[in-house]
Amino acid sequence: MAASTQAEVIIYVVSDSAGDTGELVVRAAVAQFHPISADIRRAPFVQDEAAAARIVELAKEAGAIILYTLVLPQLRECLDSLAQEHGVPAIDLLGTLVGSLEQKTGRKSRQEPGLNHVLDEDYFRKVEAVEFAVKYDDMRDTTGITKADIVLVGVSRTSKTPLSMYLAHKKFKVANVPLMPELTPPDELFRIPKEKIVGLTIGVHYLNVIRKERLKALGLPDSAAYATPTRIERELAHANEIMTKLGCVVIDVSHRAVEETASLIMESIVKSS
Repeated sequence: MAASTQAEVIIYVVSDSAGDTGELVVRAAVAQFHPISADIRRAPFVQDEAAAARIVELAKEAGAIILYTLVLPQLRECLDSLAQEHGVPAIDLLGTLVGSLEQKTGRKSRQEPGLNHVLDEDYFRKVEAVEFAVKYDDMRDTTGITKADIVLVGVSRTSKTPLSMYLAHKKFKVANVPLMPELTPPDELFRIPKEKIVGLTIGVHYLNVIRKERLKALGLPDSAAYATPTRIERELAHANEIMTKLGCVVIDVSHRAVEETASLIMESIVKSS
């Protein structure tokens, strides 16, 4: 994941598998501290003490927090010991729960990393959905509109791409379409059921701040037309007109985390199905 230009907290997510679980937990926690943001740095497939030691060193240098989901007890103990030695805050997400389950069931855990990534039908559906989201991002190919489970529409910087990827991990095939006064919306949008379409809107002031930060990150002056209130108001008015014609549900993403917006989208899709 790319680091935010406003990141105030650095968190290393350490896993002996892909690290999806740890990152989701971190995102859920960080969402409670808006507008504070986090630079989440994944360290996946850590399976030896040398790798654990290197991550502790990096975290110490960066003044970071470590959250780890390690299955092997000896590796958990190693990382915890090193973190304490170097004064790095470290949170064990799995250890306590696994220990409690062992005590409750009277059985030892299997201690096999990656069991939640078994290559079953669900896994392949998720992979297919992620590939779909990448292929049909930002109207690169309008044929995806008719194939998608969900179609997101909205102006630039309303989180269409992050939402597409998040929903893809929930196994939804998502296409997203940018709405701009200079672009004619694709015909396919008006040929699919309105229940599949979700419009994303946002407050003028909030979008102005986001776009200015985006321009700064690109090394461009924040006075560019892209970020002016006049331009933003024009784009939002045009987008609102298109969404009204489509008759789709509209969600305001102002001050909402991706996870919260995605939850509202999934609720809307489930209700209409």
